[in-house]
Parts: sequence; C-alpha cells; structure tokens
Amino acid sequence: MINPLSLPDLPWRECEFNPNDPVSTERMQGRRTEMVTFGTPWWTATFSTNFLEPQQYGAADAFTMKAGARGAFLGYDVFRPRPIAYDNGRPLALVKAAGGPFTGDASLSQIIDSRTVMVSGLPAGFTLIEGDYVAFSMTALKRSLHRVMQVAVANSAGVATLSILFPLDLQHFTLASAVHFEKPSTVMMIDPGSLSAPKGWNNRSVTFSATEMFFS
Repeated sequence: MINPLSLPDLPWRECEFNPNDPVSTERMQGRRTEMVTFGTPWWTATFSTNFLEPQQYGAADAFTMKAGARGAFLGYDVFRPRPIAYDNGRPLALVKAAGGPFTGDASLSQIIDSRTVMVSGLPAGFTLIEGDYVAFSMTALKRSLHRVMQVAVANSAGVATLSILFPLDLQHFTLASAVHFEKPSTVMMIDPGSLSAPKGWNNRSVTFSATEMFFS
C-alpha cells in the first residue's frame, strides 16, 4: 500500500475522535466483578464539514474518492491538532532547547515502560496538559496515537517524561520511533457506506466515519 493521504484542510463543523478499549465485564454472585481486556485498543472518528465552496468541495471529493478506494489516510482530532498551550490556529513554530526549529517532531529517548516514555528534542519549557495528543511512528503506515495523562514540562535540555494512554505496543514500537505533536495522527480508512456528500444549493457538506487500521 502507498503512503497514507493527508486529511484535507476544510472548514470542519464537527469531529468525534474516540478510543475503543476491548473489555469484557462479568458481574458475578457475591458482588464480584471480573474484567478481562483483550486485543489492542483502536481509534474511531467521524468528520463533518460546514457548507463547502466549489473549490473546497473539489478537494473533499478528490480526498474521499482516493481514500474510499481502499486507501488509507492520516486521521487526527481536527479540533485539537496540537498541544492546547500552543494551539493559536497556526502550525507549531518554536525553537528547540538545543537550537534549531521545532515544528512538532521530536525523538523517543527512553521507554521506561509501556505507559511512560521520555521524549527529547523539545523546546525548553514545552508544556503538555492532560488530553493532549502524541503520536509515535516507525514508518509512514506504522503509527500509534495516544493521549497525555499528566501535565509534563520539558526541562532546560528539552526532555520531558510523558504518561500516556493507551500503552505503547513495545513489540512494534522502539526507540527508533519518531514522536509527533503537530497534527498527531493514526492511519485510518473510511468506513464503507458512511460517506455522505450531497451537492445541493442549501446543503453541500461532507460527512464520513473512519476506523484505525493496523500495519506492521
């Protein structure tokens, strides 16, 4: 499969971006509850645009045609495309603690455990809060999307320790992973039959849902 498509820059009206954690719960006699987790958590999303002008509709039409033909795209929460502390409507453009531009990409310097990692190559004082997204990528198609669970602030060397949800799959993601804070995304495919794209004078918007795909 070719590299995934980018989500087009459109006037989005609504977005749901939800994690799914496969869990089986059994309530038993004696007020006992057993819970079993299985499989790998995955993300689902729905995207809806506002009314689209002709050029915007053309971009959306081209995207859905390509993505709908069994193509993959990089899905992300369009209403939280970067850490909240830096979401001013423009892409990240900061300076790394060690010098050089910081546009949202960093390095994975240590894996303490599957839920705790150290990230380097950040600006000094770079701040993440609960709910910010972070993505790890080994290749264009091998990606893992997570949320930050505790406030983290990079030290003077540009290193921060992150607590993440869900656990990083250490069988497939190593210290070779790149770390992303600008439009942190995962690989998704449009759900069959979910696309709605009317072409009316009063209704010219696009809506679809998507599900994460795993590549190894």
